[in-house]
Amino acid sequence: MKVLVADKFEQSGLDALTASGFDVVSDPSLKEEALVAAIREHRPDVLVVRSTVVTEEMLRDSSLSLVVRAGAGYNTIDVEAASRSGIYVSNCPGKNSVAVAELAFGLILALDRRIPDNVIQFREGKWNKKEFSKARGLYGRTLGVLGLGNIGQEVVHRGKAFGMKVVGWSRWITPEIADDMGVGYRPTIEEVAEDSDVLTIHLALTPETQGIIGEQVLSRLKPGTILVNTSRAKVVDQKALLKYAKERNLRIGLDVFDEEPSVAEGEVNSELMTMPNVYVTHHIGASTDQAQEAVAEETVRIIREFARSGQPPNAVNIRSESPASHLIAVRHRDRVGVIAHVLGELQKASINVQEMENIVLEEAGGAICYLSVTTKPPSEVLDRIRYGNENILSLVVREL
Repeated sequence: MKVLVADKFEQSGLDALTASGFDVVSDPSLKEEALVAAIREHRPDVLVVRSTVVTEEMLRDSSLSLVVRAGAGYNTIDVEAASRSGIYVSNCPGKNSVAVAELAFGLILALDRRIPDNVIQFREGKWNKKEFSKARGLYGRTLGVLGLGNIGQEVVHRGKAFGMKVVGWSRWITPEIADDMGVGYRPTIEEVAEDSDVLTIHLALTPETQGIIGEQVLSRLKPGTILVNTSRAKVVDQKALLKYAKERNLRIGLDVFDEEPSVAEGEVNSELMTMPNVYVTHHIGASTDQAQEAVAEETVRIIREFARSGQPPNAVNIRSESPASHLIAVRHRDRVGVIAHVLGELQKASINVQEMENIVLEEAGGAICYLSVTTKPPSEVLDRIRYGNENILSLVVREL
C-alpha cells in the first residue's frame, strides 16, 4: 500500500509507516496543482494531510481509497467529493485536545493580565506598573464554554482549577450530563454569553455552526468580557466581532481569523492588527510536540487498521442512517458464484444493496449472507434467487 504524506508530519510517524511495510512518499511542500500532479504520478492508496486543502480535482478519478486528516477537524477536505468517489475520510479526534485547551487558557490569562503588552513596553524601555495593575482576575468569575467535546472538557478542567464557575452549551449535551461534568447547563448559546465573564469557543465548523457566533450572541456579552476562539474562524461573524470589540471593549483572543494566510510564513493584513484589545496567535492551537506525536501515532493506527480490515477508524463520511428498508438473509453452501447469483438477480430488479455481510460457518461448508436493500424484492425475484442456484438453501426477508 502506498501512502502520500502531503504536509508536515512527525518523523516518528513516517518511520512507523515505513516499518509497517508501507511505501511512503513524503513531500510537505505539495499544494494545489502540485498535489494533483503528485497524486496522479505516485498513485497512492492513502493521502495524509494536516492543513493542506484537498479538493475535488485531487480526489476525482484518483487511486485514493482513504484521506487522513492528521488533526481533529476536516473542513479543509472536500468530504462530499470524497464520498462521491468512494473514498473514506478519517481524522484524529481528541489527540490535540490538551494542546488547544492550553493555548485557550494561555490567551485567557494573557488577556486578563495584558501580558504581551507588558512585554512589548518593557522591550521598548518603558515602565508602566500603574497601567498594568488593573487586571480583573479570574478567580470566582464565570467561564462560558461553547462546545463540550474533548477540547471543551479540557478547558472546563482548567477553569475549575482556577476557581472559576463554569457554564456551557453543546449541541449534544443534556442537563444531566452537564451536571456530571460540573458544568452549569444553559439551553442556548445566547444564555451562555449573557452569564459569561470569559467566553471560549470550541465548536466544529459545520453548515449549522458557520457564523453562529454573530450579532445575537455578541450583543449579549457584558462590556469587558474576554472572548477566545481557538476553533475555526468561520464559526464567528468577524464583522460583528469587530463591531462589539469596539462598542463594548471586549478583550479578544484569536488563534484563527478570516484573513489568515494559507502559507506557513508570509505577510498578513487585517483590521485586527490595529486593535490593542485583540491578541492573535498564528493558528498554533495543536502545535505542541506532545500533540503532534499523539496525532502521528493515531494516523499510523488508522492506516494500519485500514490495510488490515479495509475499514478505517474515525471515518467521518460513513452514512449514520441507512436508507435500507429490508434485510435479506440467504443461507447457502460456501461455493463460488452463489453471492454473484444473488446480486445479479437484485441488479436485474433494480434493487440497490446498501450493506452486505457474508458469514462462513466453521468446518460446515455453509454460510449466511445478509443483504440490506432499499426495497422489498417481489416474490418472483425471491423465487429466482432461491431456486436459480442449487447451493442456496433458504432465504428470509424481514422489514427493518
